[in-house]
Amino acid sequence: MRVALLGGGTIARLVPEHMRREKIPGIEIVAVAGREGSSRAPALAREFSIPYLAGAQALRAARPDAVVEAASHEAVREQLVALLEAGISVVVLSAGALADDALRRRAEQAAERSRALFYVPSGGIGGLDALKTACLAGVDEASIQVAKPPAAWKGIPYVEARGVALDRLSGPLTLFEGPAREGVPHFPQNVNIAAVLALAGIGMDRTQLKVVADPALTLNTHTIRVAGRSGRFSIVLENVPSPDNPKTSWLACYSALAALRSLGSPIRYGT
Repeated sequence: MRVALLGGGTIARLVPEHMRREKIPGIEIVAVAGREGSSRAPALAREFSIPYLAGAQALRAARPDAVVEAASHEAVREQLVALLEAGISVVVLSAGALADDALRRRAEQAAERSRALFYVPSGGIGGLDALKTACLAGVDEASIQVAKPPAAWKGIPYVEARGVALDRLSGPLTLFEGPAREGVPHFPQNVNIAAVLALAGIGMDRTQLKVVADPALTLNTHTIRVAGRSGRFSIVLENVPSPDNPKTSWLACYSALAALRSLGSPIRYGT
């Protein structure tokens, strides 16, 4: 399968780095794509001697079998539907963009027409197999708390507008609490996992999100709780932050590699 990477950040870099050491059966990275004027994606392409594609039209014209989106919400809005309409499968890592119902419906409809795969991996969380199964019986409540060290919340306009002194916190501070649909757009690099949980489960409006800055933490800590007719379960994940980007967990980065392995394999374990 011929795969293009969209983006030049931490997650996009991990893929060719890993494949230098260990090939993924059935997968060939044929291009790195970015927007016109991008700097990181061309640099990544040069470093790993991979062809660079500038702009959405060039990416579609290259006709990869699949694209791994590791760029931004904006890149999803600009490219997802057109790629699917062109019959190109897309792995979406910036899942928070799919809080836009109209965008998601257009993407789903494009995938249904073209039969291209529209794939949103688990990212930095687990339990989606249990959640999807529980939903068949009926789920009454689903929530996720995303708690990270203060450094992970720096540079976010929503946090800066509140005047939070992240470097001087003496205890946990709740930055947001409410429906995932309302909270996810405020934190485009930090809580994509809340969108994944909501979309796999009971939806953006019924899934509750709590966002916490906690100076006592060194790990990105995600707490998921689900209750319904089949029972209840709780999962706590304590993820090592990426050394290059504290907003992203290593587990979320490696989720992209797991997704590529799934694309290239006819074998599935788990839901």
